[in-house]
Amino acid sequence: MSINDLPALSALRTRMQWHQERQRVLAENVSNSNTPNFKPRDLVELKFNEKGGNAAAPAGSLALLRTSQVHLSASGAEPTFDQNRRVGFQTRPAGNSVSLEEEMLKVSANQMDYAAATSLYGKSLHLLKMAIGKA
Repeated sequence: MSINDLPALSALRTRMQWHQERQRVLAENVSNSNTPNFKPRDLVELKFNEKGGNAAAPAGSLALLRTSQVHLSASGAEPTFDQNRRVGFQTRPAGNSVSLEEEMLKVSANQMDYAAATSLYGKSLHLLKMAIGKA
């Protein structure tokens, strides 16, 4: 069995490739922040199911039991606070809706997630080397 066939390493490689592509898209958003009528883009988040594939797997849910009236209500209850339903920032008169602050937050979060994936990949390879006695 090749190292490329291991599901965990394959999923980490796919995740790193996704972060690289997202970095490219976010960089385009930043570079076009002054382009008239430019709309920012982003990638759809990767979802891995329990078989290791890229598919949205329905998450199982457990019912919460409220044993006392002073306990917090379940998450399915009506929210107590109003939610901000505004998506993104307003469009400027030139038609551009890129917010540099929002894009830079996405870039830094993407960079941290990529660093975590590469660290996990490296540690997984080290564990495999240790297991076969090559480390």
